[in-house]
Amino acid sequence: MTQQPTETIWVTQEAYARLQEELTQLKDVVMPDITSKIAAAREEGDLKENGGYHAAREEQGKTDARIRQLEDLLRRSEVGEKPADDGVVEAGMKVTIRFKGDTDTETFLLGSRELLSLDSAVDLDVYSPTSPLGAAILGKKAGDEASYETPTGATISVEVVEAKPF
Repeated sequence: MTQQPTETIWVTQEAYARLQEELTQLKDVVMPDITSKIAAAREEGDLKENGGYHAAREEQGKTDARIRQLEDLLRRSEVGEKPADDGVVEAGMKVTIRFKGDTDTETFLLGSRELLSLDSAVDLDVYSPTSPLGAAILGKKAGDEASYETPTGATISVEVVEAKPF
């Protein structure tokens, strides 16, 4: 099994607290409830044809996976203040760029998908600050241009149009 590189995830104190609350809820309320459902289903007898047992085991697996994911997120999180609204691109910013030679813009979150999962009403792409695009635009502001190399070797130029705190 190949170990994935661990990347620090920037989160606000509010986001960190919500992740902790979700973890506590899953561990202290949801998992004990699932465990009792499994125990009750076992008492019914034959497990091969016991739909309630299999559904509870599936729910247990999904919940356990989410608990592990949250524990990993919290371990890798770096809690910080919301970025200043100074127009400078940094983690936690909603960034709008324009690709050179194109009139259309693209808006995305520079940070971590976990920040988006805390607000399901937001539909944005997410780029890591360590991605080629993210690294190229870090520290830039509206009007600045940057170039980065794609995995295929092509060089792409972009202009930062706007950067606002997420």
